[in-house]
Amino acid sequence: MKIEVLTLFPEFVEQITRYGVPRIAVEGGHLQVGTRNPRDYSGNRHRRVDDRPYGGGPGMVMQAEALAAAIAASRTQLGAAQVLSLSPQGQPLSQALLRRLAEQPAIIMVCGRYEGIDERLLTAEVDLEVSLGDFVLSGGEIAAMAVIDGIARLLPGVLGHEDSAEFDSFSAGLLDHPHYSRPEQWREAEVPEVLLSGDHARIARWRRKRALGATWLKRPDLLDGLELDEDSKQLLREFIAQREE
Repeated sequence: MKIEVLTLFPEFVEQITRYGVPRIAVEGGHLQVGTRNPRDYSGNRHRRVDDRPYGGGPGMVMQAEALAAAIAASRTQLGAAQVLSLSPQGQPLSQALLRRLAEQPAIIMVCGRYEGIDERLLTAEVDLEVSLGDFVLSGGEIAAMAVIDGIARLLPGVLGHEDSAEFDSFSAGLLDHPHYSRPEQWREAEVPEVLLSGDHARIARWRRKRALGATWLKRPDLLDGLELDEDSKQLLREFIAQREE
């Protein structure tokens, strides 16, 4: 998969490919990440890509023409590509959205700065606006890096265990179950007996119950959008009853 990030701070974004899963994805040839600076397409000697907003108000607005030229150059480089803008006004980033993005052959991500991007550019060139949440950052770079990291771990052959991504939080619409490692006892707290039993069916059932329970405790809104089968409903009832004992 190929990704190009349009940013005024390319060196910042490039850091994401030097660590962790994105580095593994790049080194393994599963992912290509490039950056493109809109200033290189500004058309003026000062390399300015922003100006005052029409109608007055504080701050500056990123101009359409330089961004459009940068997008065109990226399209020439990548071929068919979906164009994203990272913006607090966008669709919330989710695991389901990351999965859809990971199926694309190429993505161009536009990182806004200042007060925002000229609306005409968004209308003409951007396929989807994406947000990390209901808060404002100084620019879209951190959000773009989050998207890259989330996509990298979904690409086939990247993670050490092929099932790792399937068991991540949100992959089945639920939060993840608790995890334990050695030693068996730490600060008088022990690993649940079922995980030491070697009974894979019991372990799978316990993990499903705890995933349902974690979602009920921490993100009950996620359960509203799920169609639980009867077995899952029973496991959740058992979890709630145990909590109330």
